[in-house]
Amino acid sequence: MVKLYAVGTAGSGKSTFIGAFAAWMEEQGFRYSIINLDPGADDLPYEADIDIRRWFTLPEIMKEYGLGPNGAQVVGADMVALKIDEMKEELERTSYDYALIDTPGQLELFAFRESSEQIIRRLGNEDAMLAFLFDPLLSREASGFASLLMLSATVHFRFHLPFVSLLGKSDILSTEEKDRIMKWSTVEGSLYDTLMEQEDMKGHFSFEIFKAMENLGTYKKLIPLSSMTGEGITDVYSIAQGIFGAGEDLSAD
Repeated sequence: MVKLYAVGTAGSGKSTFIGAFAAWMEEQGFRYSIINLDPGADDLPYEADIDIRRWFTLPEIMKEYGLGPNGAQVVGADMVALKIDEMKEELERTSYDYALIDTPGQLELFAFRESSEQIIRRLGNEDAMLAFLFDPLLSREASGFASLLMLSATVHFRFHLPFVSLLGKSDILSTEEKDRIMKWSTVEGSLYDTLMEQEDMKGHFSFEIFKAMENLGTYKKLIPLSSMTGEGITDVYSIAQGIFGAGEDLSAD
């Protein structure tokens, strides 16, 4: 029973990934549950089995506590932890192979709140993993890519869970842009060379970030994702099965 948390900056494609993964699992005949932890979500590309908006929404928090959007998001992120036992009981009543968990749009509301550690611990961290989605537009520049490397490493260190790095919404990139990003991700020295070509302070700072990530062993190959073509979905599944299923496929009922 794998619990897969989609994390990343706003617009990186977390909800799109969850919807595409769920559709793929449906086609394969696998059992899954979708959990939405974002009380501020509007239209989602999936139907959540367990939805925090059943208990409260961002507009309701704003009205009840007299808060603006930012303050309500922080309060809402912590309120999720108060409902986690109810969510866990509901999840345990279902029969599933994967729990696909969509986290709040703003990364900091999940990655840097104490309540998130409680959520993962209560749902069970022994079979949990993180899928960090790189924003495709920010990744187009070497400095942006290096910044996302640092952010993904910070999230990894924060939760100490198995981790996979994904290039979200890769289909919105041109072939040249996608190839360049994947080259930075896979070809040793490629990102280094690009950063060294930037003689400004931003390039120098990005280079230092890159070297730190490389030395810490957190520099991981990206998996490009596309909800349009399904690219990358089977790769994520294979990695998860390799971690939790000893490399064995699930058996469809």
